[in-house]
Amino acid sequence: MAKHDPDLSLIFQALSDPTRRGFLARLGQGAVPVSELARPTGLALPTVMRHLGVLEDAALIRTEKTGRTRMCHARPETLAATEGWLADQRALWEARTDRLEAYVAELMKES
Repeated sequence: MAKHDPDLSLIFQALSDPTRRGFLARLGQGAVPVSELARPTGLALPTVMRHLGVLEDAALIRTEKTGRTRMCHARPETLAATEGWLADQRALWEARTDRLEAYVAELMKES
């Protein structure tokens, strides 16, 4: 996990939008310029920049300007931290459903 805890609220808000999830999927293949991310969406550049700002605020991506080109890079360590939280939640709920299953099985044996 990273040296700091990610803000899960910002991360899940960022991931709630299909356009932003599409951007992250594309960035998983490697860094690309903003113009390449924008092209398939048909969105205006200011709209794309707002989406990228949300992703950057959630620490899911980072951008850097090189000359006249703004490059976007994924930050997989943030998703890894999020996966850890989700794994903890899954374990908690699986333990609860296992206890419920055992309880129902006990009730069935008694009747």
